Amino acid sequence: MHITSLEGFLSLVRDELGLDTAGVEAADADLADLPGWDSLNLLRMVVLLEEHGRPVPVHRLLQARTLQEIYTFAKE
Repeated sequence: MHITSLEGFLSLVRDELGLDTAGVEAADADLADLPGWDSLNLLRMVVLLEEHGRPVPVHRLLQARTLQEIYTFAKE
């Protein structure tokens, strides 16, 4: 699956990281409030983005507060 849309990105996160990303509200939820989000999933996100040709520096991911922000960084 390619990261070409927010929906696709959320599906990828759900399938690969096992996070509940159903619904648009998941994209805007604070990562700290997202069930299952932790530092291990942050590292897994780094790898996931790199595997899909969208590397994002760790310091940028640490700045992200939502999945929407991570998606935006991945699209840059």
